[in-house]
Amino acid sequence: MSASRRYPDRPFLAASVCVVRDGRALVAARGRPPLEGVFSLPGGLVEVGETLVEAALRELMEEVGVEADMLGFIKPVEVIERDASGGTKHHFVVLAHAARWVAGEPVVGEEALEVRWVTPADLAGMPTTTGLAAIVEAALARAGEA
Repeated sequence: MSASRRYPDRPFLAASVCVVRDGRALVAARGRPPLEGVFSLPGGLVEVGETLVEAALRELMEEVGVEADMLGFIKPVEVIERDASGGTKHHFVVLAHAARWVAGEPVVGEEALEVRWVTPADLAGMPTTTGLAAIVEAALARAGEA
């Protein structure tokens, strides 16, 4: 089995987290392909021996320097990018979670070109991953901040 993220032999499992604070959710513009520059949730691949929650919270800290308390699972998101000939260039299954902000102010870096605290309405004019607004709405509702 190939370990390459480009033209993989299998989907890659990832976890993301929608952090809620004062009625807003934290989003980050991706710093790497696929979807470089597009706003999404902090997240990344699950490592061997790591739970989904551990992976989501680790990626949150690594990508944007924020700590959060997990509230629960929201939904799966499938990211499949095909090339011009129909080949599968990327395939990720991302399990999105909701969490409440605990500490740290978000910072940009290699993995996050820009970070913002947003409402679902703010997302309307932004380049985002498919379904991001619905995940933000669900996370805000889960946190009782909708």
